[in-house]
Amino acid sequence: MTTPPFEPAGDRDIAVVSAQLGRPARGVLGIAARCVCGNPTVVATAPRLPGVGSPFPTLYYLSHPAATAAMSRLEADHVMVELQDLLATDAGVQAAYQSAHEAYLADRESIEVVEEIRGFSAGGMPARVKCLHALSAHALAAGPGVNPIGDLALERGSWSPDVCECADYGL
Repeated sequence: MTTPPFEPAGDRDIAVVSAQLGRPARGVLGIAARCVCGNPTVVATAPRLPGVGSPFPTLYYLSHPAATAAMSRLEADHVMVELQDLLATDAGVQAAYQSAHEAYLADRESIEVVEEIRGFSAGGMPARVKCLHALSAHALAAGPGVNPIGDLALERGSWSPDVCECADYGL
């Protein structure tokens, strides 16, 4: 089994993620990607939410407000349709997206196997483009070249992980 690409979250990280989300962060296992300033950008979330026990398939959760806004703009501009068309016509993208799906499942199952969501990753993988937030979060967590659709969304978006757009969280 592999170790998923995230580091433990400290108290400050949890406070920042809670401020980013506008609600208390739940089930945070660690930080999978950070802004250049060090604030969390992607959190790794438990496959089963604590307290309620509900399955939560989104291991990599985009928390940074500017990043989520950029992905929302792409979705509103119908970029998912373009990326779905690319997926349908490009065998190389299909193969890489299938590999991204398998990597995502392996990361999550190295933490916990949850039968209710076994075989389901996030963002529509491996056959659909459903959520650019989840796909870009996976791309940021896993690094360039792992999730081709997430990589393309990040390239097309107005937000960059290399430029800090963090709010003053007052912490």
